[in-house]
Amino acid sequence: MSRQPLKIIGAGLAGVEAAWRLAQAGIAVEVLEMRPQVQTPAHRTGLLAELVCSNSFRAQSSESAVGLLKEEMAGLDSLVISSALAHQVPAGKALAVDRTAFAQEITERIGGHPLITLTRALVRSIPPASDQPLILAAGPLAGQGLAADLMELTGEQNLHFYDAIAPIVEADSVDLEVAFWASRYADPGEEADYLNCPMTEEEYKNFYKALMGADKVPLHSFEKIKYFEGCLPIEVMAERGEKTLSFGPLKPVGLVDPRTGQRPYAVVQLRKEDREGRYLNLVGFQTKLTHPAQEQVFRLIPGLGKAVFARLGSIHRNTFVRGPEVLTPDLSLKARPDVFLAGQISGVEGYVESAACGILAGEFVRQRVRSGAFSPPPLQTALGALLNHCTQAPAKRFQPSNINFSLFPALETRMPKKERPRAYLVRAREAFGTWVASLE
Repeated sequence: MSRQPLKIIGAGLAGVEAAWRLAQAGIAVEVLEMRPQVQTPAHRTGLLAELVCSNSFRAQSSESAVGLLKEEMAGLDSLVISSALAHQVPAGKALAVDRTAFAQEITERIGGHPLITLTRALVRSIPPASDQPLILAAGPLAGQGLAADLMELTGEQNLHFYDAIAPIVEADSVDLEVAFWASRYADPGEEADYLNCPMTEEEYKNFYKALMGADKVPLHSFEKIKYFEGCLPIEVMAERGEKTLSFGPLKPVGLVDPRTGQRPYAVVQLRKEDREGRYLNLVGFQTKLTHPAQEQVFRLIPGLGKAVFARLGSIHRNTFVRGPEVLTPDLSLKARPDVFLAGQISGVEGYVESAACGILAGEFVRQRVRSGAFSPPPLQTALGALLNHCTQAPAKRFQPSNINFSLFPALETRMPKKERPRAYLVRAREAFGTWVASLE
């Protein structure tokens, strides 16, 4: 066992998972977190694992790739998943949380663990090489000093892309004479978890025209915009064509406007941000519009004419490495084997994936400290598929990715499309069980 606590830089979703994995294995760790002394452009509090974008951890069903990933994380005593389930808010078939209660619980559990020391301090550079492993989980908003050191270690000249945050409105400011509660594809009698703002064709076209002409936050001339395809700003999606939104986040499929008895031309959905439903998130409305433009354009949405915005959208820098070029299969840097990367900085995308990467980094550091052996999860598991993407995908075509079944090895036999998710699940559970049983 190490004489000194192992250091983990960053206490976001990945950092707290790595710390929890090691501490629960009896290994002392020190977690260094710069907030609240130094804030990022996206964070608002000093709580650990603060969610800065959506409050959703996406689909719950284990027959979805992300649901399967959550199941495997729970099987490894995930702090994030257990806290999310404890503070779940209604969101249909998705796992969404009361973000404040969620972050408070994680902060308390990390701070109260006898083998975890939480130090509030800004780490300006990657520490010198050591015989003790170090986990860098600084997140997508890593400080300039850490990013510069990482760039020097990896040889990358461009380590950032841009991500965007959706607005939140006060629920009692939405006009319920217009908006209605319903969920897409809901079973009869199932509770409705989304507040829907229906649009006629004319209302949609007026909204689209205003969105296309709205002012956007200017970027510096030297900055390149590299959005993650799964989290495009609403206005960037709209640039692809007038009907893109009505076939995307504003699709009306599965919804009927009770005022007309007809399916609307388009629908904007709002999802609860907290257990009491006091705040609602505009689903799919991540944006880089200026704040005045957001208030003007988004109030054109039927039902939001007098909306009170508790938070407006914003844009922020995300930092990541091209994993297949710079990482070994255990998430350590080729240039610095003592430094492990965890979370979005390693090239995953999404809350669940970042937390899962933290668990993996913690587990691999545990393996190195305890035995020196390396035992990765099988490729057939969600964890294994995600790890393989970060470290073994074709480097030239690499981009951050959510977990999805295309990252998994092909099924051994051909079968109808509807049967494949279940087949992936059965195969993954068997492989995961065997792997967990083999761990020391």
